[in-house]
Amino acid sequence: MTSKGLQNWERTRALGMARYVLVKGVLSYGLTMFIVMTFIVHHGDLSPRFIALSAVLWLIGGAAFGTFTWLFMERHYRKAVPKIIA
Repeated sequence: MTSKGLQNWERTRALGMARYVLVKGVLSYGLTMFIVMTFIVHHGDLSPRFIALSAVLWLIGGAAFGTFTWLFMERHYRKAVPKIIA
């Protein structure tokens, strides 16, 4: 992780994991994937039940994606910090 990358992550992590997961995972990834996969890629029946199920699944997927990326970045950050301090 570069010095600039460390500074960027420190600003991001100061906002907290919950906000990161909500903004980067649920809203940025989950909502985007819901719209693309439901209304652009899917060519079948767009029943209200299908749309609701798709929304729930993609938003949960977004939360999982956000959590995974947070943990991944934290791991890299924690490995990089001791190298810079030493």
